Amino acid sequence: MDKQVIEMCDTTCVGTETDLLKIKQKMVDDTSANELAELFKALSDPTRVKLIGALLINELCVHDLSVLLGMGQSAISHQLRYLRNLRIVKRRKSGKTVFYSLDDLHIEQIFVLTLQHLKHE
Repeated sequence: MDKQVIEMCDTTCVGTETDLLKIKQKMVDDTSANELAELFKALSDPTRVKLIGALLINELCVHDLSVLLGMGQSAISHQLRYLRNLRIVKRRKSGKTVFYSLDDLHIEQIFVLTLQHLKHE
């Protein structure tokens, strides 16, 4: 029979000697916490992850992305618009063709580090 471990302070616990005010001052503010949550929310969708993964390799147009992911262009455009609004991807127009790429190096780093985290033991 397995015992379930519930972690909580003992009723006699009065906390640690850590200066909680210093920690609170260094904590992420509400605006940053919301923005970070939105970023990870964007990464919570497998289609968006695949789009980001493809754009990590090369700048691509909607047609190319729709072929790669086996989806309609309107569905791809919808996801790209969502990612663009969060500044995860950017677009560049060349004639009538719009090319998409990752917005900056930080997005690439977040993506690559997260993949590395998933693959390490």
